[in-house]
Amino acid sequence: MLFVGNWKAYIESPQKAKALFAAAKRVAGRKGIRIVLAPSAPYLGLLAPGNRSKVAFALQDISDSTGGAATGEITAAAAQALGARYVIVGHSERRARGENDDVVRSKTQHVLAHGMTPILCVGEHERDADAQYLQFIRAQITAVFSALSAKERTQVIIAYEPVWAIGPQATGVITPEDLSEMILYIRKVLGEYPSVNQVLYGGSVEAGNARSLAAGSGIDGFLVGRASTDVQNLTSLIKAVS
Repeated sequence: MLFVGNWKAYIESPQKAKALFAAAKRVAGRKGIRIVLAPSAPYLGLLAPGNRSKVAFALQDISDSTGGAATGEITAAAAQALGARYVIVGHSERRARGENDDVVRSKTQHVLAHGMTPILCVGEHERDADAQYLQFIRAQITAVFSALSAKERTQVIIAYEPVWAIGPQATGVITPEDLSEMILYIRKVLGEYPSVNQVLYGGSVEAGNARSLAAGSGIDGFLVGRASTDVQNLTSLIKAVS
């Protein structure tokens, strides 16, 4: 099972970043567990270079430019050189800042071109009685996969994150049954290309609900936000499903 810990901007001290990395390394050897940490860019530069542990690193976002006059942007080449093996693209928080499907597709292509694995986030803002949210998910996947080669498609990890079930502003909590149905639908869409991909779930995941969400849902792991930024929570979460 794959755990991707998205630290977002919660970690602001190198001491805490190092402590979290150390905690991840302690549990990374558990059977069937793979851990990827996604620190902010400064801490990727602190932790990833020279890393020889079983913990891999991801960048939380990537530029859709190739460098040059692009102040503040982090290119795929720079991330790869620092030691990132994965990149989160299309996260709901980035989409909320205006990233559309065209930008997400371009970023995914940059990640693949530099030998890294994109973690493509998809998810609806709300659910409607007519199930139009399914078409919304299909459109997000299709916008990227339609531009990739058959080989490239197999290298993409999908992370399903229903926006309505995330964070303190969540309007609901997904049930294991609803999650199972959505994962089946996502795999059906992926099968139209065809492509076999890992599918993760991200949406207020904690140690208390991880086991029930994982059981029978068909997911291959979790994309975890704030719960991954506390040593005890991170350790408890991984132990809960291993």
